[in-house]
Formats: sequence, structure tokens, C-alpha cells
Amino acid sequence: MTTEIKVPVLPESVADATVATWHVQVGEKFTRDQVLVDIETDKVVLEVPATCDGVMTDISQGDGATVLGDQVIGTYSEGSVAVAAPTAAPVAAAVTSAVNVIDIVVPVLPESVADATVAAWHVATGDTVSVDQNLVDIETDKVVLEVVAQENGVIGKILHVEGDTVLGAQKIGELNAGATANTTATATSEEAVSSDELASPSVRRLMTEKGLTAANVVGTGKGGRISKEDVEAAANAPKGKPAAPAAKAAAATPAVEELGERTQKRVPMTRLRKTIATRLLAAKNETAMLTTFNEVNMKPIMDLRKKYKDLFEKTHDTRLGFMSFYVKAVTEALKRYPAINASIDGDDIVYHNFFDISIAVSTPRGLVTPVLRDTDQLSMAGIENGIRALALKGRDGKLSLAEMTGGTFTITNGGVFGSLLSTPILNLPQAAILGMHKIQDRPMAVDGKVEILPMMYLALSYDHRLVDGKESVGFLVTIKDLLEDPTRLLLDI
Repeated sequence: MTTEIKVPVLPESVADATVATWHVQVGEKFTRDQVLVDIETDKVVLEVPATCDGVMTDISQGDGATVLGDQVIGTYSEGSVAVAAPTAAPVAAAVTSAVNVIDIVVPVLPESVADATVAAWHVATGDTVSVDQNLVDIETDKVVLEVVAQENGVIGKILHVEGDTVLGAQKIGELNAGATANTTATATSEEAVSSDELASPSVRRLMTEKGLTAANVVGTGKGGRISKEDVEAAANAPKGKPAAPAAKAAAATPAVEELGERTQKRVPMTRLRKTIATRLLAAKNETAMLTTFNEVNMKPIMDLRKKYKDLFEKTHDTRLGFMSFYVKAVTEALKRYPAINASIDGDDIVYHNFFDISIAVSTPRGLVTPVLRDTDQLSMAGIENGIRALALKGRDGKLSLAEMTGGTFTITNGGVFGSLLSTPILNLPQAAILGMHKIQDRPMAVDGKVEILPMMYLALSYDHRLVDGKESVGFLVTIKDLLEDPTRLLLDI
């Protein structure tokens, strides 16, 4: 039976690809899951494995050919292949027969995520791992996905290193299930890392054209990976002056640059930080953003919290903070001003009849905005527990994509860091964001007398295309009234 070899389906943002390297030729035999050909896009290299044992019968698109997604580039005949006995040491052969090799693959990515980045490997080749142990973190522009070990075993290969761009369900490594470090020592020692792994197929072709090998080229990429620029630089370098080993090692990881007595550190921007930067610029450039301010006397809330916080914690097993008051007041204000709970979709205005509040949370990876759902149906204790759970997940990098999307309004509390006043930036596609700030004692005029009161500034940034000044001011005044007289929250007035 003849089977067609096709180019994998390409991401929407990729128009075409290139046949990088055929690993088998016409007439050659191969086994199931053996890589037949590498397909290179402008982002990643895709491997096309054999779905069964067989013999190559035709290659219609050779190395360097430009191809499209799902295009037929060759055929092979199916059939069992008798594999010659290996010449490796007896120990290595025993290991191969006893070990079940499991592919380590990228999780299936959501529809809105085109690709991902290998953020961090927590294991190395030859490490012993246990079932459910986290092997590698895969970072998208929204969340970090963990890939865990399916069985006990030893890491056999790592195909994609930290910083590589990968696709959903792509193979990035191998796990030798059931193996131990001692039994695989002989086998792994014979699997020396090939210099070819430091370069993509197109870079290897360029090195061949220039008459160079990996030993002649200083790789400046992550982990010493070789780029086309490195090959060109090596080809144009004066002959007889090869790079010294020490210089090559230093060039591979240029983290710290010496500037006399001063130094500076250069690190690549994370995918999340890139996404944050892109979204913030989009909010500034694509909306008519305006910020209006007010201030609120926090003494009534502080007195109420001081009076009931111990009883509240004893009853609900959670502390009573300020955020539950803020969320309750915001939810009530959104009911009265539905345009602030809306969003623009093309030429349409979408009014949301539910209240999903995004809460800005600072994490080691950057600022994220997980969503607290249906806040109009939550009690004060429910709000406190919900915010605490989201904050802990954000800190540990455990937030799911569902918990990060779909908010209708955002609250950011820079006051916890000491911010006295700020102008928050919209969290697209939302129409508005509320900034809470530091509670600061200030002299205020009350009934003709000066009193020292704990005051807090409120800042509402909004899209003026959708929200008018009257609505924005009324929204802030409503929040001010509800916080300065919390009984209004109970009486719904």
C-alpha cells in the first residue's frame, strides 16, 4: 500500500514553508516514527515522521523546494522492515529492548494561540524522573503550561531547548519509561550530542555551501545555537584565525557585558512581556483613552472592617480586606452605567449582562488580569476567597487560559505598592479600568473644620468613543458614595 507524505498543516500566519532536509532517500527502508523530512517555516522546523514501517518510493519535492500546507511531497510503500542487529555494546542493546520510549510533546494549544515558547526545562538528558513530575514549562502569550512525566523513567533526548518556538502537539523530547540512570548510562554515553543539533537544516545547508562545519562557527544564539548570521561571519572572517574555545563559550551566552568597572545584563524579553507591551501600545494607539479622577473618604470602610474583621474571619475562614468592598461597589456602579461594562466590536457595541471583573495581579512573570466571574452573585467572603485563589495561582504560574479571558471590567490596585495616583491603561477590549491607590491621611474640610481623614484617589480610564464624560463622572461618584456609606451596598440604594 502506498502512503503519501504531506506537509503538516501550517499556522494561519504562515503562508508557505521550505523542504529543509530529507533524512531518507528513494529505496531506503525506515521504521515507524522515524523522521523522514524536516519542513522549515519562518518560525519553526516541523518534523514529518513515518506512520508505519516502509520503503521510500518517491520524492517529488527536493531539499530547498517551497511548499504549501498539506501538499504531497513524496510517497512510500508500507511494509515491515527487518532491522539489522545493532553493533552497540550488549548493555545498550539490553536497554533498548527493555525501555519504552515516550514522546514528550507540547500540549494542544487554544485556538487563539498560534505557537508557544519552551520557557524552562526542569530536567536534563539522563536525569531520572518520576510520574507526574514537571519536566518543562511551555509559555504562551497568556499562560504557562506544564508538561509532566507520564511514567517513571529517564530523560532520553531534549530536541528543543529553552527559547525555541514550538507548535501544539509538537515533539520536544523523549522519556525512556521504566529505565534507570544506571542502566542507561552506557547507552546515553554513546549518544554524543551532534553538532547538527546546534543549527537548523537551512543553516546546515549554508555551512555546507560555505565549506564550514559547526566547529568553525561561533554560535551566538541561546545555548550556542548557530544562526545564518554566524555562518556568514565565519565565512567572512580572516583565514587562519579560528575562534578560540574560550571565546566561543563566551559568545554563546553573552549575559553580562563588561564596561570597565560597570556591567550591564542583557536578557531576552519573555513572551508574556512582549504581549503586555503589544497590548498596552494597542490600547494607547487604538482607543480614545481619557482618565477622570475622584477621591473617597475610607474612614467608614476602615471602621467597619476594624469592628468586624475578627468575627468575619472566624465565620468565613478568610480575612476581610478592602478588595471585597471595591468589587461590590464597582459591580453596583456597573449595573447603573451599562456602557462602562460594554465593549466595542467593529462597528457594534456589545453590552454585557453579566459582571466578570478582571483583577490585576502582579506575578514574577509580569502583570496578569485573571477574571472573577459573576461578582453580582458573590458574597463578601466569596469575593475574598476568589481573589486570593487567583492571586496564588498567578504567583505560582498556575492560571489557566479560561481564568485569564472574558473580563468585562478591570480593577487595578497600585495602592498596595504605595502608588498615590496613576492613570491606568485600558485592558482591551474592555471599555474602562478603575485604579485604586494608597490610603493617605490628609487634612480635609468637614463642616467648616479641618479634619485628618484617610483619603484615597480613584482613577477611571475609559474609551471616550463609548463612554461619555457624564457617565464616567457618575460612575466614580457612585463608587465614592457606596464606599463612604457602606450601608448603601446592603440597602441597594
